[in-house]
Amino acid sequence: MKLTLRVWRQKNADADGAMSTYEVDGISADMSFLEMLDTLNEELILAGDDPVAFDHDCREGICGACSLVINGDAHGPERTTTCQLHMRSFRDGDTIDVEPWRAAAFPVVKDLVVDRSAFDRIIQAGGYITAPTGAAPEAHATPVPKPDADFAFEHAECIGCGACVAACPNGAAMLFTSAKINHLNVLPQGAPERETRVLDMVGQMDEEGFGGCTLTGECATACPKGIPLFSITAMNKEWLRATRKAGRR
Repeated sequence: MKLTLRVWRQKNADADGAMSTYEVDGISADMSFLEMLDTLNEELILAGDDPVAFDHDCREGICGACSLVINGDAHGPERTTTCQLHMRSFRDGDTIDVEPWRAAAFPVVKDLVVDRSAFDRIIQAGGYITAPTGAAPEAHATPVPKPDADFAFEHAECIGCGACVAACPNGAAMLFTSAKINHLNVLPQGAPERETRVLDMVGQMDEEGFGGCTLTGECATACPKGIPLFSITAMNKEWLRATRKAGRR
């Protein structure tokens, strides 16, 4: 395939950015989107130009590092991560716009790379348990009802890629935060910090400058791991429970 790429280029967080146009040829339909960008960068390097900076790591849809807005959609036209998006989703002669996540809490570092350390700080605020675990316990030492285990596993699938923020018209991080809260709060190991966890993590989320949630649902639609929208309402229920309990003390 021969494609026209319109790629966001920005030297650093303080510089102005703009879309630059490139032509790439000989692109296989079996290439991943990141492999296509690798091909572009090889051509730029051979021409003595600065390659396009973009995030990647495992390239297996697990780490959440890849983070691109492709033709206006977080991760592109398929419900998957950018690294697992293949060029068969496009046609010969297509023009493809490639941009970084757009959110006030995700400042651009360079080109397509954004700083997502706001997510790390939300996790640090309460995404852990304090109970000493020691050696691995017996599998059935702490019984967990299957519905609770399924609920926890469903939310633990969040890879922290930030597609929910990029897709949200308000730049909200509610789906990410709710996934990290819910998968711990429903388990007995997370019970000691159940109230402080939701209050601290929601408080940190607000401090980071993410937008407010209006339940438009774009976050759940864009999530490559299928975190459901009701995760947000479950977190809101936890938050109300924690604030009422704190008010009675």
